[in-house]
Amino acid sequence: MTHRTSSPHQQYMQRALDLARRAQGFTSPNPMVGAVIVKSGRVIAEGYHRRAGLPHAEVDALRRAGARARGATLYVTLEPCNHTGRTPPCCDAILAAGIRHVVVAMKDPNPITNGRGLARLRRAGVRVTIGVHEAQARALNAAFCKAMTTGLPFVTVKVGQSLDGKIATRTGESRWITSAASRRISHQLRSRHDAILVGINTVLRDDPLLTVRGMPHRADRPVKVIVDSRLRLPSDAACVSRQSPAPTLIATTAQTSEKADTLARRGAEVLAFPARRSRVPLRPLFQALVRRGIHSVLIEGGGEVIASAFEERLVDRVACFVAPLLIGGRLAPSAFGGKGIRRLADAIRLDEVVTCRSGPDLCVEARVVYPKGARGKRQGARKNRFSHAPRPTPHAPQVVF
Repeated sequence: MTHRTSSPHQQYMQRALDLARRAQGFTSPNPMVGAVIVKSGRVIAEGYHRRAGLPHAEVDALRRAGARARGATLYVTLEPCNHTGRTPPCCDAILAAGIRHVVVAMKDPNPITNGRGLARLRRAGVRVTIGVHEAQARALNAAFCKAMTTGLPFVTVKVGQSLDGKIATRTGESRWITSAASRRISHQLRSRHDAILVGINTVLRDDPLLTVRGMPHRADRPVKVIVDSRLRLPSDAACVSRQSPAPTLIATTAQTSEKADTLARRGAEVLAFPARRSRVPLRPLFQALVRRGIHSVLIEGGGEVIASAFEERLVDRVACFVAPLLIGGRLAPSAFGGKGIRRLADAIRLDEVVTCRSGPDLCVEARVVYPKGARGKRQGARKNRFSHAPRPTPHAPQVVF
């Protein structure tokens, strides 16, 4: 029996990835980045980027290393930046510290950097190695990568349903179909996304807060996005109350109205889009979200919004919580609405399926794979390398579990 052994490069980069993951849910719109400084075979300092505006991982580690960094090797999960944003360029700090060798997991897909940092280090005589645990680094920052390369957010659809696919009874009762254990995982999922998106029918039926409860999270995240084509959101809805302090965006096709002014006074922002089949088109909405620094979106329903997202091929992953109960009936709403498909060949497939038990429920999480065809060819023509979630590696973090 043979055992795989990882190289020192892989071991130190794995540690840097683990450090980066500590800030999950806190760094957006920046990526998660970790750094490890090694000298004479020993780790002398570590660091990671904690949130936007705070020092980047390289600078965090270099400050901890001090003068010991001279002549050392720096392991970092993303190419060091070479531009001034909220913080100075990391390349400046690396060169000033006298780092001899920089090992990078992946090139930065941000067009502002995208190889410029590595080129500067090489010109300055620093040895550069790239590609160590690259797949894991891309999986860790799948949302950032997709936003930078496509202008669209990484989208996860989350549903809680009965065994027969219902999300409420025929009278609209839905609390609670899934167990408390599943709801705890749902809040963890919310905390890892920049925005929660729901349709107006979900708000009218459930009046949800759309907040993260029971775990650490940013005060300004997740942003609440309500798709409301006719601007029916009540001005006293829970999602625009003081109990739900993160920003609220209302996407509508309605023109400026007294209702919009009322919602604005409650702190909500109304975004108007040209109607498409009397609905809010999701692709322009999602592009607008990315321009606001929102790189990941969790869609929690209802069925018609979810159907629209799949129809526009915007969904990357699915997280489904299936409760061991049957609701039945044609009038009970289903998790996935729309007209449905005519042929099995047109079905949306799920790949790399991961399952676990959550109390009495079954949790299923998977990557979305769209059928090939005319629409798929058009999408392929855009050379979207991140149209689906990156394939997980043995150490890649799963969205849910």
